[in-house]
Amino acid sequence: MIWLTWRQFRAQALTAAVALVGLAAYLVYLGTQMRDSYDKDVAGCAAGGNCEAVEKLFLNEYELPVFLASVLLIAVPALIGLFWGAPLITRELEAGTHRLVWNQSISRTRWLIAKLGFVALITAIVVGVFSLLLTWAASPYDRVQGERFDAIGFMSRNITPVGYAVFAFVLAATVGLLIRRTMPAMAITLAAVAAIQMIVPFGIRPHLQEPVSATVALTADTQFKAFRDEGDAVQILGYNIPGAWMLDKTHTLYDANGKAYSEKSFESCFSVDMDKMKECVAKRNLHVEVSYQPADRYWRFQWIEAGGYLVLTALLVAFCVTRIRRPLL
Repeated sequence: MIWLTWRQFRAQALTAAVALVGLAAYLVYLGTQMRDSYDKDVAGCAAGGNCEAVEKLFLNEYELPVFLASVLLIAVPALIGLFWGAPLITRELEAGTHRLVWNQSISRTRWLIAKLGFVALITAIVVGVFSLLLTWAASPYDRVQGERFDAIGFMSRNITPVGYAVFAFVLAATVGLLIRRTMPAMAITLAAVAAIQMIVPFGIRPHLQEPVSATVALTADTQFKAFRDEGDAVQILGYNIPGAWMLDKTHTLYDANGKAYSEKSFESCFSVDMDKMKECVAKRNLHVEVSYQPADRYWRFQWIEAGGYLVLTALLVAFCVTRIRRPLL
């Protein structure tokens, strides 16, 4: 069955191999270029102690290529589901070739496991190599940006893409087994994968572990981007704990009594000079309440998410094995 599966799948596998070689060449070039720029400019400015402008230029220069490569890797599981997973079983059922195999003393379960297992392995290898190369190439950019939990970055680095790709493939194959028609199975797969890519980063990942809550006193040295009004309260935008995943983009200012700092109270501190506003507000004994996922939870979240996808994959395989034993038509 392995040889038969290879013969049926070799065109797709060879196409993926050629594409992967091209991607590898580009990512090696990008990673080498980025490291040279980092060593020359960013690392070299550390002695002067003022790297903000240099880091901004570095991020602006490489933001687009890193973003495009990341989006491509995020799209690969959907493409694998569409073109490898959905047709894997439906093509056999539509052509009737599954009957030929089953009549040669090959059980339905063995036929299914061989096809799912072989293509899932190819999926893991292709996405794993892509993720490894992108993680290596983008590491100087990620180091300067300092946002490892960023939705796009998290989904396109290290081990999570592998678990997700295998899950997307098996999910598509499961849909194909149930629908038994290639085009409808592809449409449902695309919708399901798109929904999962929205739900997991914004609805599930923030709650994989209880966030840390903290009270942060506002001083003249507190780094954030701007003030803003929200109703009658004043908020700050862009406060960040290095390496952490801040679950809120804005934070309301509170006084020592826990009362929201009002816009009227803030008027006396208003200035076109941001530093002067910070110094003025710092004298008011204000604080913000923050909720975040610490930087040291990054790998824990990677393993939890990848493991979760693999558990779901195993459940889908078990369902497919149970379903294939029953009459399909």
